[in-house]
Amino acid sequence: MPDFGGNAAGLIIDDRESGIFRVHRSAFIDDDILKLERERIFDKSWLFAGHISEFPKPGDFITRNVGGRPIILVTSDDGEVRALMNTCRHRGNLVCREHKGSNAEVFRCFYHGWIYNTRGELKGIPGEEAYSEAFDRESLGLEPAPKMHNHRGCIFISFDPDMEDFESYMGPDALMVIDNTLNLGDMEFVEGHFKYSMRANWKLLVENSMDGYHAAFTHERFFAQWLPSMGLGGGGGPMTPQPAPPNDGKRRGAQPMGNGHVTTAWPTSDRRINGQASYLEKFAGAELEQFREGLVKKHGDENARMIEGRAGNYLIFPNLLIIDGWCVFRTFYPTTPDYMEINGWAAMPKEDTPALRKARLDWYLGFQGPGGFATPDDVEGLEGCQMGFATNKEVEWSDISRGMKGNTKGGPTELQMRVFWREWEARLTTGQHAEYTGD
Repeated sequence: MPDFGGNAAGLIIDDRESGIFRVHRSAFIDDDILKLERERIFDKSWLFAGHISEFPKPGDFITRNVGGRPIILVTSDDGEVRALMNTCRHRGNLVCREHKGSNAEVFRCFYHGWIYNTRGELKGIPGEEAYSEAFDRESLGLEPAPKMHNHRGCIFISFDPDMEDFESYMGPDALMVIDNTLNLGDMEFVEGHFKYSMRANWKLLVENSMDGYHAAFTHERFFAQWLPSMGLGGGGGPMTPQPAPPNDGKRRGAQPMGNGHVTTAWPTSDRRINGQASYLEKFAGAELEQFREGLVKKHGDENARMIEGRAGNYLIFPNLLIIDGWCVFRTFYPTTPDYMEINGWAAMPKEDTPALRKARLDWYLGFQGPGGFATPDDVEGLEGCQMGFATNKEVEWSDISRGMKGNTKGGPTELQMRVFWREWEARLTTGQHAEYTGD
């Protein structure tokens, strides 16, 4: 094993001249590396926490873990959105034990009964007269997250009080791609939260969620059997070499977006997601056409086609994955090097008619749901990788060289994974963003 000296140096082979990229498998199994990831990545990034549609009215709240911390996201009685640390200032217990609620006026710690309002202010202490005159109730409110940013309803938080501003962290490319997703309509997270776990390293799910190479094999039932049986495609599938794009100067395909953010497909007005569009046309054709007319009216024809064409699968570093073709928002956090907990949501426009919403949800659940064509297979695949890493002393390196030196003749590239790993290495070794993450 390379001596990473406390900063993960030597765990990546990145030979751009020869076209070789490899990752040492200790990155997936080592406790010290996970400790570094927590300190230098998760504690120093903007992390996606939730969407305002989950707690839209004063008194509405949700609780979840973000970056290893229990958090309350609440719309307070003054209408402000707040991210509060879910820990009582007395002895540390959770002050809110429910996953979700509405019309809350206070949060009451069940352990000793301390009471906080929805702004986080400490408002009630049983037997307060037992404290000395030095006791300062006003200083003992619920601690807010050090940084919070609301981008068009998407709530991001950072635990670094000196974190760079949100716009700089995202950069113009990532913001453009996120906005392209959000421009589909007045977006909301559909009721229901897909929460599951996996006995695999968190970085395997980063790779898998942007990996077009595995689809034809891992998800063969979907692409080679189910889609053709529904009259929605068939023939080549994901591994079919694609014709060269027109030489018109437009960005297409997998694109680094700076700071470790990357997309498998840059939004363009001439791109259509065949599976999703065909499915919606088949099961909600009239409603979809009406929806498209609304997009054109609001954004113009070319922009409407770009919005509906979507942006493939994309990563907002380190762990927000948006899978546009299935309306998925996904985050995941490691508990140990070989175990992670995953959150998934379906983000859809409020403008949908009931028939169009049903078709979108059926498409989402049929592939991304707990019993869908993709999720169980992906869990099996990634847990199999983690089991294979038990051979790390004999087989030290994983290869992620596919598509280097501009070679795309054989189908999907692995550029998007290399973008992630280059930022990952820079963060763990220098504490800074990578200077350049492309090939």
